[in-house]
Amino acid sequence: MSGIEAIGVDEIQWQRGHRYLTLVYRIDRSCRRLLWIGKERKVKTLLGFFRWFGKKRTASLQYICSDMWKPYLKVIARKAGNALHILDRFHIMAHMSKAIDEVRAKETKELKEQGLEPVLTRSRWLLLKRPENLTEKQGSKLAELLKNNLRTVKSYLLKEEFQLL
Repeated sequence: MSGIEAIGVDEIQWQRGHRYLTLVYRIDRSCRRLLWIGKERKVKTLLGFFRWFGKKRTASLQYICSDMWKPYLKVIARKAGNALHILDRFHIMAHMSKAIDEVRAKETKELKEQGLEPVLTRSRWLLLKRPENLTEKQGSKLAELLKNNLRTVKSYLLKEEFQLL
């Protein structure tokens, strides 16, 4: 258990309802394995991991990856503030997709109110799907849409740029 520099924190749903297990993985380059399982998805659960892991090992952590659940963020900042906290890509992309959809809906409404051509109508999935997953027809429609100077287009381009990182 020595030499652990990077961990990942996640949760899985188990049984029915909102019952979760908190999982902590070792995610070093040389070794990836499950380290710890805690019942529930609560502050006290993650605090329990850090108690089990110990102050010395926690102090040697360089990286911690987790989602954006606020209790995780707070516990990690408090217990392992020296480690670089990396937010997981899946959850960042989910937030970006939600933001694009909100911008698109608002901009569609504004264009309609101004009496302009509703170029964003039926464009939701064009903007949310990965370009490589679009059909040829959808790809053509997206290419036309991207020629417009809209906030929605700018949001989409930012999301795609992030995907390349």
